Amino acid sequence: MGDVAIRVEGLSKQYQLGELRKYKALRDTLTDALHVPLRLLHSIFKSPHTEKERGNSTIWALKDVSFEIKPGEVVGIIGRNGAGKSTLLKILSRITEPTSGCAEIHGRVGSLLEVGTGFHPELTGRENIYLNGSIMGMRKKEIEHKFDEIVAFAEVEQFIDTQVKFYSTGMYLRLAFAVAAHLETEILLVDEELAVGYALFQKKCLGKMGQVSKEGRTVVLVSHSLSAVRSLCHRACLFENGQLVMVGTSDECIERYVNRNFMMNTTFSENFPKPSSASPWMSSAVLICNGEPSGILPMGADLAIAVEFQSETPLRQPRFGFIISTEEGDAVLCANNRFQISPEYMPPAYKGSIHCHLGIVPLMAGRYVISLFLGDQVHDSHVAEHALSFEVIERDIWGQGHVPPPRVSYLWWPTTFLFH
Repeated sequence: MGDVAIRVEGLSKQYQLGELRKYKALRDTLTDALHVPLRLLHSIFKSPHTEKERGNSTIWALKDVSFEIKPGEVVGIIGRNGAGKSTLLKILSRITEPTSGCAEIHGRVGSLLEVGTGFHPELTGRENIYLNGSIMGMRKKEIEHKFDEIVAFAEVEQFIDTQVKFYSTGMYLRLAFAVAAHLETEILLVDEELAVGYALFQKKCLGKMGQVSKEGRTVVLVSHSLSAVRSLCHRACLFENGQLVMVGTSDECIERYVNRNFMMNTTFSENFPKPSSASPWMSSAVLICNGEPSGILPMGADLAIAVEFQSETPLRQPRFGFIISTEEGDAVLCANNRFQISPEYMPPAYKGSIHCHLGIVPLMAGRYVISLFLGDQVHDSHVAEHALSFEVIERDIWGQGHVPPPRVSYLWWPTTFLFH
């Protein structure tokens, strides 16, 4: 493969917004020809605002992106939704063409961009494995050599001769990843698909990608799980609004991403606008640390969440839940009164407050975000992701002259040790 596995130079991709383009029939072409004179007259007498409006009908998903990836590197692609990450992988996978610039790929590519990418629904799992291998340019003997390992990894032995159109989403995912990871391509492109599988399979996939990287194969991973990027990737590329912000070590890129996208919006209280629907909604939320509204929580301190809600129809028992996650996107703890005993409003309420007392939360020092969920007994009507955020400050909880070592875990736990 030489010194470079992937080279991207001045890569840009523009999309046209508005009406979907479709293939024309002969009658459409003839009709358009008859309308040409009318369009010429319109262009003469058009409004001065027309060009400006037309200029706003396009969007640059990628803009002048350049970087190189060497053979055997494991590189993470991070950034917010809409930053251009998936568009980049689609261009590298030859699914879509760039508007300008070029991307050179030196080596055979295996990609997992969507669940079941490259699968034919009418074919069985067995047939799709051979089909995908052939598409990747592999010989039948190469595929047969890996076949049993693929099936075992995907955990679909019982259904391998069933048409994949009858597979569940999880089965699709497991087989798609197994094919991409085990068929020996030099370059593996993975786009956030690990989030679809169950927890044990996610761990299994991460382990496999670590093994793939040790074999000297090149891996490009797009993920919102910064912890996965940190543990797997040597380098990372940070994207923002279609542009490459920086290329550096995983730690450097993650730190800059977190500082730009999380702590700029850090808040321990939030007011929410009234939604357009008539569903129940949260009007405000606030964090309470040691009895006071605050976004700073010393280790071992008391934490509570207070929420005000409103509804145009009376609620007998509001359902409220929350998830506390690290700034890297890993959920640490959650609670929901849908699964716990909670008091009812008597009589049914059009508005009210909900106070969630967590007590002493054993979180390690670091930055955390809270997503909030409000609804009735059937479904969530108001979801506020990353609505609140706070920082836990380390301190000597036990008075022993030291604090728990960082990065060991997300939680410290008050434990009693007995020696006999």
